[in-house]
Amino acid sequence: MQYCSTRGGVHGWDFHDVLFSGYAPDGGMFMPESVPVLSPDTVRSWRGLTYTQLVVEVASLFIPTQLIPRQDLQVLVGEALTGFSVAEVLKVTRLKEGLSVLELFHGDTLAFKDLAMTCTVRFLNYFLKKKNRRATVLVGTSGDTGGSAIQSARGLSGLDVVVVYPRGRITPVQEKHMITCLEDNVHVFAADGSSDDIDQPLRRLFADQDLVRSHGLMSLNSVNWSRVMIQLAHFIYAYLELSGLEAEADLPELEVVVPTGGAGNIAAGYFVKQMGVPLKLVAMVNSNDILHRLVTSGDFSMAAVTQTLAPAIDIQDPYNMERVFWLLLGRDAASVKHMMEEFQQSHRCSLPENHRKLLAQVISTGTVTDDGILETMRKCWEENQYVLCPHTAVAVWHHYHCPHSPMINRCYIATASPAKFQAAVQRAGLTFDLPEAVLALDKLASRYQHLERSANWCKDWEDTLREKIQSVTLARKSGVTYYR
Repeated sequence: MQYCSTRGGVHGWDFHDVLFSGYAPDGGMFMPESVPVLSPDTVRSWRGLTYTQLVVEVASLFIPTQLIPRQDLQVLVGEALTGFSVAEVLKVTRLKEGLSVLELFHGDTLAFKDLAMTCTVRFLNYFLKKKNRRATVLVGTSGDTGGSAIQSARGLSGLDVVVVYPRGRITPVQEKHMITCLEDNVHVFAADGSSDDIDQPLRRLFADQDLVRSHGLMSLNSVNWSRVMIQLAHFIYAYLELSGLEAEADLPELEVVVPTGGAGNIAAGYFVKQMGVPLKLVAMVNSNDILHRLVTSGDFSMAAVTQTLAPAIDIQDPYNMERVFWLLLGRDAASVKHMMEEFQQSHRCSLPENHRKLLAQVISTGTVTDDGILETMRKCWEENQYVLCPHTAVAVWHHYHCPHSPMINRCYIATASPAKFQAAVQRAGLTFDLPEAVLALDKLASRYQHLERSANWCKDWEDTLREKIQSVTLARKSGVTYYR
């Protein structure tokens, strides 16, 4: 399996190369040059596998044994997925009226990012240890990715982690998962802006190939293909658990409803669909509705980010849609390059109607206000005595407003625990007992650096982060070779 850029400027990279990269050198995103197709017999043969075993099967399609032998891959994935609070790592909760929720939030930071992050960090550390090298991870976060990256990499000798989060736009638990980590290899910045604002200086830093090479700079956002690759597994797991798959019949369709921000999860779902698993995908968004506008009218234009009760998806730049476009348009890199460069330069473009119709055939969308989030949380509690996090409520709103056909099963993706979003739970008039690990965060010391909103904030943030990356290299360089 080799990898290429969605914009056509890079071909023939292997998993190792892609793992240690952020954006491709041409500004695109890495994707496999071919999509492995699963036969119906293969899909059926995976029934009965644990989630951990399924991750190994999926990852082995994209990681050659020359890079990570099968036995090593099993050990890495097994180690990565220990310590989750439920034995199966994931949990399917079946509620009334066909409401089936796939809980992905049983890791250290109570969010679905832990699933892919723990595995990806293990892969990184595997290669770094083999070559006695280091890398510096630069992460922008809308709330959950940063904490997951920090918890997965804290204390590892081969990695430094630099995380930037939007100050005042995330919950106290999300913030504490980041700023209470005092290990020497963790460096946290709180920026006066949105997560989309944070992406601007980060893109400029990753575009500086001298900086990338000399400091072993890489990304652990879902820009990194490994993150998306591991996410394929939970869509397949959902299908095996909930589709009603039978031994001899044709593969039935499963509708999967996903709360969506940066679109990494929905991109993974669409990739699984291209692999031959019959999924009907629904991407639900909050008031930051760029994806809904794109699918329904072709309007791919950024608006100001609105702060909502579901902050991890307060995003107006769903950057993983570039991967969706590339798949949708039959790997037409020239069209993707033109579209995405126009979007990045002007923050707007229009999807041609023929392309919009193609997109609407594979992904449907809906948008939910804060009132809709609270209404959904209350209704789910009244009917099931089950507390949703506000992001999961964005998805489950679809259950109450779009009745589904009894001929097709549905799955709702639960991306985070309600324990992380106590203000939203309280606004819904509900209560949720906090886990001991969350209560303990209040007693921990904290550390972070403030990025203020100056007149020339983007350049100032870029300069500050560049200095931090360079100082990390100087502080750690003695006796260690940096990656690249």
